[in-house]
Amino acid sequence: MTEQRTGVRIRWPLPTHDYWSTPFAESLLQHLDLSPGTSILDIASGHGIPAFYLAEQVGPTGQVLAIDLSERQVESARAIQGEQLPWLRFECLDMRALPPRLPCFDRITGNLSVMFFRPNRFETVQGLVKHLKPGGQLVLTFPSLGTFDLLWRRIDQEMAVRGLLVERRQLEAHLAERPSAEDVRGWLDRLHLARIAVTEYPLDVATGAGQAFLHHSLLRGGFLDDVYECFEDRRLADEVMTRVSEDVGSFTPLIAQRCVLSGWNS
Repeated sequence: MTEQRTGVRIRWPLPTHDYWSTPFAESLLQHLDLSPGTSILDIASGHGIPAFYLAEQVGPTGQVLAIDLSERQVESARAIQGEQLPWLRFECLDMRALPPRLPCFDRITGNLSVMFFRPNRFETVQGLVKHLKPGGQLVLTFPSLGTFDLLWRRIDQEMAVRGLLVERRQLEAHLAERPSAEDVRGWLDRLHLARIAVTEYPLDVATGAGQAFLHHSLLRGGFLDDVYECFEDRRLADEVMTRVSEDVGSFTPLIAQRCVLSGWNS
């Protein structure tokens, strides 16, 4: 994140160069009730999207605790922060097992967070709600079931042509494990949250063919890795994915479903 100077004041907008985290953060902010003086727990904070923006909005009378399991990400965010926004703290904590000493917050946010709740997603959300003040709001975003459907169909088709039954079952299991909008609404219902809203916004992810697809920074950073894990034979995985990469036109545009879930602790 690059801060922009206006006079002597440092601004912390959402970075325009991040084509994945920023669109999801924008959808999160559409649903977040935010005001100066608010206390926020931001989970899976990564390198600070949207923690820096949130901290600037709540101001010095507010508080933002941004947590991530990755020490590298936490150190990177602290380096970006420097001595700015002293009411913002980055800490290395596991959001799936928050310490009892942690206080309660007015808001709990998590951009692209739900994918990291595995294996016990509902229990993780339940643990988060325990740290939400009465009248507080929970807002989380994630790519929901249906994201990149055309791509998964094309990969399954290539596996079917080659008679790769085991790999197809593995791929099916990977996809079925991803939560849907209906799943997450069910979690909030079970926790008796009020004013529940679950909304999906489509996001077009651009990619080229061949190596541009296989080494796409977003796709290879997580989504395509799931496919490679379906194979025991790495050579065979490379053959299948190379063939798929040459047929990008059959599964583009790549559409991600930005899902936002919001609920209030009654």
